[in-house]
Amino acid sequence: MIGWTLFIITILLFLALDLGVFNKTPHVISSKEAGKWTAIWVTTSFIFSGVVYWMYQSGMTLNPDQLKPHTAMIKYITGYLIELSLSIDNIFVIAIIFSAFKIKQKYQHRVLFWGIIGAIVFRGLMIFFGVMLINKFSWTTYLFGAFLVFTAFKMLITDEENEFKPKESIIYKILGKIVPITTETHGPDFFIRKEMKTYATPLFVALVVIEVMDVLFAVDSVPAILAITSDPFLVLSSNIFAILGLRSMYFFLANMLEKFSCLEYSLIAILTFVGLKMLLHDYIEVPEWASLGFIGMSLLIGVWVSLKRDAANHKA
Repeated sequence: MIGWTLFIITILLFLALDLGVFNKTPHVISSKEAGKWTAIWVTTSFIFSGVVYWMYQSGMTLNPDQLKPHTAMIKYITGYLIELSLSIDNIFVIAIIFSAFKIKQKYQHRVLFWGIIGAIVFRGLMIFFGVMLINKFSWTTYLFGAFLVFTAFKMLITDEENEFKPKESIIYKILGKIVPITTETHGPDFFIRKEMKTYATPLFVALVVIEVMDVLFAVDSVPAILAITSDPFLVLSSNIFAILGLRSMYFFLANMLEKFSCLEYSLIAILTFVGLKMLLHDYIEVPEWASLGFIGMSLLIGVWVSLKRDAANHKA
């Protein structure tokens, strides 16, 4: 339990420094600043794998699966890469939501900060129930595996032109029945008072839509990480580090999304792999290094092919 306590304190410290020190004043986050923070978060996430090794070696956390330190470390890195790669779809959707509600760039970080707080809470609940289901009902492993393979197939055949339209979504319509919505913004405020009534600003609407969409994305990502490990600490820590780095990655990649168009196929390959791993776990045992290697190679190939395709398009 000491490990859990230290981890939670560390995450709270990171969040307090983020909002209270580094981003206290709303401002437009440049690509250079976003790139710096993306590098910091990714580096920190990989450094944490060393902390995982130490914690499992010293017995500072619960170890229900009796994992060896190096196995726990590899499972954490593999889970982190899966969650990070699946976050790319989040970036596309976030960009659409901000554009639809005309959220100014200098206020986007505030929306994402509170969105990430909510994402941590909801992911934590989904992970808790997911682990509980797998430990109590072993057959749910096959259910999750089949769902991941189905999701990968659906991604493969889905027409890209069917773009998500936030203002036409059921989320927006339900929210409008709960609280009046105004198209006016008032600085970084989520609510404003007007004519003796409280109205939700576009910032709050964007926050709610982002939150709900993250929960929908988690329906894919949580089973994916559970294919690697059902150890609660490894599942939660890899998820949280991927979520924490999502904001800076959004600002870094938001203007370059078209350059990485082939990464979609990398995600399809990863989801198919982890889905089949869950379905066939009674017949085929995939070594941890092989899982990590496949996921890492899928991402590298996706990035390489995307950049080559983008360069060819610019020459044409």
